Amino acid sequence: MGDIIFGLDIGTTKICALVGEVYEQQLQIIGLGISKSRGMHKGMVVDVNEASLALAEAIEQAEQTSGYDLSQAVISMAGEHISGTNNKGVVAVNRNNNGITRQDIEHALDVAQAIPIPHNRQIVHLIPRSYTLDNQNGIRNPIGMHGYRLEVEAHIVTAASPALKNLGQCVDNVGIKPAEFVLNAIASAEAVLEPTEREMGVIVADIGGGTTDIALYVDGKVWHTKVFPVGGYHITNDIAIGLRAPHDVAEQVKIQYGDCRPDQIDPENIFNVEPFGGETIQVGRQDLAQVIEARVEEIFQLILQEIKRTDYGGMLPAGIVLTGGSSQLRGIGDVAERVLNVPARVASPKNLIGMVDQLHSPAFATSVGLVNWMMSDNHTYRPRPAQKEWGKRMGSIFKALLPD
Repeated sequence: MGDIIFGLDIGTTKICALVGEVYEQQLQIIGLGISKSRGMHKGMVVDVNEASLALAEAIEQAEQTSGYDLSQAVISMAGEHISGTNNKGVVAVNRNNNGITRQDIEHALDVAQAIPIPHNRQIVHLIPRSYTLDNQNGIRNPIGMHGYRLEVEAHIVTAASPALKNLGQCVDNVGIKPAEFVLNAIASAEAVLEPTEREMGVIVADIGGGTTDIALYVDGKVWHTKVFPVGGYHITNDIAIGLRAPHDVAEQVKIQYGDCRPDQIDPENIFNVEPFGGETIQVGRQDLAQVIEARVEEIFQLILQEIKRTDYGGMLPAGIVLTGGSSQLRGIGDVAERVLNVPARVASPKNLIGMVDQLHSPAFATSVGLVNWMMSDNHTYRPRPAQKEWGKRMGSIFKALLPD
């Protein structure tokens, strides 16, 4: 039996609980649970009890399908409260015949993370971008090299402590301990990026229900991250307002008829909708596409402004890779290419083994990326074997959460 990894993707629209088993560096998906998200808004908890109930449903499915009683999880995080910055750490290296050691790197990273942080925020990711040893820069891995002055440049992601505590409280309510939090875009990158894209320079944009999370990679490392509080929910809301229809009707219309390219749609192409009041109306697909295009353009304009603000515009020869449920909108890649003037592709998780039929979709990039993250060099949580039992505690959890 290998190590058991449990990932919880807690999104605005859905919750995905994924169980993977790692044996000899090979990951196999052995458990899956999916439930409709409740108590969440723009990636953040707004109702602890409702969110906990939704979590319990997904976790019960994952435990049942995997056969394991799970205790710790790597958890996705999103929300406008998340921010990223870069900082350097410099240390003197003691003379020894073994060269730079892991301890030297950790010492330099400790110096890099010594930045002023408000009391209500905490560091979530500390990811080295590059190293300089004496006057030699651009070093990928200095271990074993010789020198006297080691400098590390790191990307630091911080988040609001109360937001993480609320998320952790929901997970704790269902008997799971938060082991590590991972930004959505960074997790998604683990599932969809090719090594050549990471090296050349690329942006991953995870367009979810409530947020759009981006991570920029250069030379194989994370160079920049950002979360925008706009996503698929806002597109659906625009449609609901325009049609004067219930939100669930607008969501179905978006999925069935939505497109981002009004200039490619026949003006005579129409469909029927039943708005508030019950009287069926006819709607042109071209009109619908114009509404969708406006909001999608706004998302990519926000990304473009961030690229320009940070002067990373010339570092993206591999373009932008789109993931998340809302990246499945027809023509969204065309809008991304037009606004950003870079190549764009929509990506699903790759190289999956095991229970993967439902996971071959951009909507599950973060979910798969959470378990893949555990096999990368940047995670901090070390998995441990789980018990081959399930279902002993779920009944009591539901009983505790449900109102009397």
